[in-house]
Amino acid sequence: MSTDSGYDRAATARWVAEPPNSSGRGTFERDRARVLHSSALRRLAAKTQVVSPGSGDFPRTRLTHSLECAQIGRELGAALGCDPDLVDAACLAHDLGHPPFGHNGESALAVLAVDCGGFEGNAQSLRLLTRLETKVPGSGLNLARATLDATLKYPWIAGHGPAGTAKYGAYAEDAEVFAWIRRDAPPGRACLEGQAMDWADDVAYSVHDLEDGLQAGLITMAGLRDRSQREAVAELTMTSYCDPGSVTVGELGEVFDRLLDLDCWPDGFDGGPASLAALKKLTSDLIGRFCQAAQAATLAASAGRGGLTRYAADLVVPRAQRLECALLKGVTACYVMSRAGVVAAQAAERDLVAELASAIEAGAPETLDPVLRPAWEVAGSAQAQRRVVIDQVASLTDTSAKAWYRRLCR
Repeated sequence: MSTDSGYDRAATARWVAEPPNSSGRGTFERDRARVLHSSALRRLAAKTQVVSPGSGDFPRTRLTHSLECAQIGRELGAALGCDPDLVDAACLAHDLGHPPFGHNGESALAVLAVDCGGFEGNAQSLRLLTRLETKVPGSGLNLARATLDATLKYPWIAGHGPAGTAKYGAYAEDAEVFAWIRRDAPPGRACLEGQAMDWADDVAYSVHDLEDGLQAGLITMAGLRDRSQREAVAELTMTSYCDPGSVTVGELGEVFDRLLDLDCWPDGFDGGPASLAALKKLTSDLIGRFCQAAQAATLAASAGRGGLTRYAADLVVPRAQRLECALLKGVTACYVMSRAGVVAAQAAERDLVAELASAIEAGAPETLDPVLRPAWEVAGSAQAQRRVVIDQVASLTDTSAKAWYRRLCR
């Protein structure tokens, strides 16, 4: 049972005061349960991770990814001294704001939301947690300050981040609750629990997307052993997943060589029992490698300091493991997300999102879910009404977006 040990009253405070807790559960246990039982989390079951839901018997969705991220983050956080339920809750919540069709849908909504404050999946997650979910009317799930803080990968408001950074954690419209969450926090610095969540997210999707690609036959060991293909992966990784000027293709190639020389890699994959077991061993070994490296480096850097929570320490991930993780993302991007037909399919999805948003806006409030109609009725401007439409489209799953499109646009 959680005792909230290491977290002061400010960390466990809620935006809206609630009656005393008589359940015997700790603050962060309750927060984890609130996220786990939320409508937004259930909807992730039908939202794209890499392969669209319904395209296979065992696809990873945003929901399965979030559950896997939570397991990784919970163990890493506990090993560092963080409250495991807090990190677990943040991991479960980190993708709640992602719209249908993954990052492709996010790009389409960002275009539509230019005049009403923009669209960003991370900021939309905060909006769900603090406003749109219905545990406490008007205050979302009303999670504790430390839990909400741990969901913020990018702890700044739109337009106020580091130079060259397009990501952000909150819309200007949500500045008041953002300021409450970040009271006394170092500007622009994520808390340790949030950093653990962020690394767990990177580890989960880089390793599991690799596993899915190998199992689907889109990634092969023969291809990974081919020198020219490895160079192509390194180049894509450098341009897409590394900060400009932070690494060369040559260094990435050397890191890639050492990574592929590890004994955990299977000789191949034929779908049989032995190869399935070998693939699971690869997944387990890579996750362990990435998490154990971060754990050891963080504890070494914080030697002699107890209570590694919130801002008492930063997560330290060795450069080699950061580059290895980036390379795995590059592998999936090269073989899975860049395969034939993907570009055309993504363009069609963006068109669907744009047309659907237009149809919803034209027919509102009747075209909105009942839970969003009051927000439309009190919206004082066209921009505020557009935000309600954006909230509606973002809430849809891949499957429901297509169903709404057939109903409203044909």
